[in-house]
Amino acid sequence: MERTKVFLLMAGLTALLVVLGGAIQGTGGALTFFILAALMNFALYWWSDKAVLRMYGARIIGPDDAPELYRMVDRLRQRAGLPMPTVAIAPHDQPNAFATGRDPEHAVVCCTAGLLRLLTPDQLEAVVAHELAHIKHRHMLVGTVAATMAGAIAMIGNIVKWGAIFGGLGGRDRDEGSNPLALLAMAIVAPIAAMIIQFAISRQNEFQADRTGAEICGRPRSLAGALRRLEEYAHRIPLEVNPAAAQLAIVNPLAALRGAGLLQLFSTHPSTEARIARLEALAEDPRFARLGA
Repeated sequence: MERTKVFLLMAGLTALLVVLGGAIQGTGGALTFFILAALMNFALYWWSDKAVLRMYGARIIGPDDAPELYRMVDRLRQRAGLPMPTVAIAPHDQPNAFATGRDPEHAVVCCTAGLLRLLTPDQLEAVVAHELAHIKHRHMLVGTVAATMAGAIAMIGNIVKWGAIFGGLGGRDRDEGSNPLALLAMAIVAPIAAMIIQFAISRQNEFQADRTGAEICGRPRSLAGALRRLEEYAHRIPLEVNPAAAQLAIVNPLAALRGAGLLQLFSTHPSTEARIARLEALAEDPRFARLGA
């Protein structure tokens, strides 16, 4: 199912770019943009995780850089039955985390500096377990591709918008199919398409990752407590990141920024309150009660 979603996303990107190319320069433009789409799709699949890490300004670390975090990830990934992911740290004060990569063998778990500083060890372990759950269920392929694609479409939309305004795009030969109105339409549609891409990611993924993460660490209430603290800090400490990549984080990192209310309309996350309620209910399960949840 996840790979099917990726195929549909890439097919949608191809169609969007071909229509855009046709609007700019007729048949020749459509062919040029088809080739561009093919190159972008190739890059999206193989290198979108690196693009996401750049959006967050994250750096990859080894066992000597943050030994406690590295050992924690290694211990939990063994419990989850996963290969060792790459570990990265993003230099942000807001506590947050995300997973990226195209499959479990090429996965990345990234924590912000604030996450390492502001959570208790149990809460940090629960957050890492949540991100490993995303890897286990292969959620991150769709999220990573969608984040990178949304950023690319938004950038193309801006280029087209300013090109249409200043007459830099479209050429002079209307017989070739150039249409300023079509350009303007695409300038409006492209950013909307970037938002629609976010809907490719199911809100149920977070509930599933919460449950599996709680099973990996054995403490639903630790994850519930972590989510509560992360939500509070997200409203107090800004984290400026490309909105296209915001949906990868465990909680919305843009909550403290101006305009975040509008972004909530396109959020791929269920409410933190609903997630906490489910985790609290899960903690009453006898399996977790025996583990001291």
